[in-house]
Amino acid sequence: MKNVASQEFIEEIKKQWKQLWRERIDDKIRGEGVAHTDYSSLFIEKGTVIFATRNFKVLNLKEIIEMHGITEVNKVLPPNPEVGGWRKFTKTMILSQTRHRRARQASEYLACKVEKRQLKKGGRGWLHL
Repeated sequence: MKNVASQEFIEEIKKQWKQLWRERIDDKIRGEGVAHTDYSSLFIEKGTVIFATRNFKVLNLKEIIEMHGITEVNKVLPPNPEVGGWRKFTKTMILSQTRHRRARQASEYLACKVEKRQLKKGGRGWLHL
C-alpha cells in the first residue's frame, strides 16, 4: 500500500515538474528562466531562477524526490541525462558485451579460413625464381 501511495505522489511531483518547465518565464535579456508560480512540493517559489547561462546549479528532480524522503528513486526515474541516460547505458553495458563475443568469433573464423587457403604460386611468394 505504501508503494502505491509513493508512486502516486511521485507522479504528482512529475506533473508539477513538467508544468514548471512548460509555464516558466524566459528572460531573454538576462538569459535565464524564472518560475511563474509557487510549487510547494518542488520547494520552488514564484520568481525563483530555474536555469541560467552562467554560474548556476541546475535543478534536479531526483534530489527533490529524495528531499521528500523517498529512497527508491532509481526505480522510478530514468538515469540523469548528464550521465548519459538509457541510451548510453545500452551502448556501454549491453552492446559492449556482444561486441567482444562477436569479435572473438570473427577472429577465430578468419584464423581458420587463413590456414585452409591455397598458396599462390605454390607458396613461392611474389619473387619468380
